[in-house]
Formats: sequence, structure tokens, C-alpha cells
Amino acid sequence: MPAPQRHSTRLSRLLRLAREPFSAKGISPDRFARVALIALVALGLIVLTGAAVRLTGSGLGCPDWPKCYGRAVAPLETHALIEYGNRLLSGLVGIVAILVAVLAFRRRPFRRDLAALATLLPLGVVAQAVLGGFTVRNKLAPGFVMAHFALSMLIVVAAAALAWRARHAPGQRARQHDALSAWAVRALLPLGALAIFAGTAATAAGPHAGGNPGQKITRLTFDGGGTYDWTIHRHGEIGLALGVAVVCVLLLVRRRQQSDRLLERSLLVTAGLLALQGAVGLVQYALHVPGELVFIHVGLATGIWISLLWAVAAAGRLAPREARAVTVVAQPSAR
Repeated sequence: MPAPQRHSTRLSRLLRLAREPFSAKGISPDRFARVALIALVALGLIVLTGAAVRLTGSGLGCPDWPKCYGRAVAPLETHALIEYGNRLLSGLVGIVAILVAVLAFRRRPFRRDLAALATLLPLGVVAQAVLGGFTVRNKLAPGFVMAHFALSMLIVVAAAALAWRARHAPGQRARQHDALSAWAVRALLPLGALAIFAGTAATAAGPHAGGNPGQKITRLTFDGGGTYDWTIHRHGEIGLALGVAVVCVLLLVRRRQQSDRLLERSLLVTAGLLALQGAVGLVQYALHVPGELVFIHVGLATGIWISLLWAVAAAGRLAPREARAVTVVAQPSAR
């Protein structure tokens, strides 16, 4: 086939793919699942760009909101450009979130659960933008900064749930008959959330407050000068407890279940990321918390949160009590 004809064929295929979601047939389940996964990745990456703003001291690069120094476009100054760039990227992620919500209603067959979850994404991005504005106007007050990161993690919860459910038709995965394993996996999630909260507190009390050296930023000081030391050690202890708990749950699942490899892989990935996170944390503490390692630490924390959510989803919904009782009677060795 001649080269011009090959290029024309590829262009026609791309145009058909672009028109498919808005055609009378809507978008297929497989393609919507891919779109949902893209949204999850985008919402995870925007956490990293926010961390980059803080770690470069650009949190007040634009001291007002939604404009920057009262202008629609940031001035040619490093911190202003970094902060403004993060706002633009957040806008692009917001467009992705809106697109996913629209496509959820165009998916065929239509599923109400996917539409509800997809609608949460643009609402979450808007809430995040508003909270970001309050954070800037309050000069990066610790409570606002911590809430800003926590809201990011909540939006990721909705995105992960959407990506998971979009991959599986209702009833495709069998109900979970092992209540102990299911609840053990679920119990990891609040412990992971506590570790993230402790991490935000340690950051709010530490040297990376988000402003540049010429700006005075309020830090978390509930224990005076010892706040940072106290929060960073509590964060490390909770992280260690989470790592031990994940390993214990992984061993429990392997002992009690025979076939759910997806759950085992999710827990194994979580354990590996936690081990790497612990190593990074120790090194950054020994090196007096360089910004580059903190950036990696935040990225790993986001990955761990997503892997925990994936493990909880893989643990599945519990079967009715009567069905679980029948399974226990049939397999007494599983006790």
C-alpha cells in the first residue's frame, strides 16, 4: 500500500475513534474502561505537580486567585510560572474529568453506578480548585494545605472505584465467601489513610512549607519546636505498622484462598511499594529532607493509596451470610 494511502487509512481510523463516543451507538465498555483508567492516572499525576509547587517554594508564586498578580497570565518569574503552570494542568485534568463524566452517560449499555462515580470527578476537581484558592488566600495555612492533599486522595478514591468497576460487568466476579480475608483487607484502608494524614502533618511542620525564603509561611506548631520531630516519628511508626499489616494480610489471604491471584498481586504490589517508601523515608530523614526525595515520597504515597484501593476492590463484596455458611461446611479446612 502506498504511503499516502496508509496515512489516509490511519487518519480515517482516528476520526472514527474520535466520533464513536458521540455517535448514536455511544462508547463501548472496553473503551470507556480505558478512558476511566486514563482519568485515574491523570488525577494521580496532578498530586505530583501540586507537590512540585510546594517543594519548589512556589505555593505563593501567584499570591492571589484565580488570577496571578491581578493578571490573567502569570508574569515571567519562576515561582509564578510554576504555580500558574500547576493551575493550567489542573484545568486540563478538569477537562478530562468532565469528558469522562459525559462519556459515562454515553456508554452502552448504560450503567448508573459508573455515571454516578464519573460525575464525582469533575465535582471533586472544582472543589479542589476552590479549596486551592482558599489555601492561597490564607497564605498556605497548614490546615488548608493538609485538607487540599486529603481532598486529592478522596478524588482518587472515586477515580479508582470508577476504573475498577468499568473493567468488570455486574456479577462478573464471584462474591467473596471468606469474611475474615475481606475484612482484613478492608481494615488496611483506614490505616493507610492515617499514614497519609500523618505524612501531611509532618510536611506541614517541616522545612517545605511551600513558600520561598523571602516569604513567611505559618507551620504546624502544636508542640512548639518539637512538632516536626514528633510528627515525623509518628508518621514513620504508622507507616511501619501499615507495612507489617499488609504483609500479614497477604499471608492470611494466601493461606485461606486458593484462586484469587488478583487480590494477592494487589497486596504484593502494595507491600513492595511500602518497602521502597520506607527506604526513601529513612534516606530523606538522614539527608535532612531534600526536596527531591520528598517528591519521590509523595509519588510513592499516591501509588500506595491507589494499590490499597485496588486491593480492597479485589477483595470483593461479601456473599450473603447463608452462602458463606454453606461454603464453610463444605470446606472445613478453610477455618
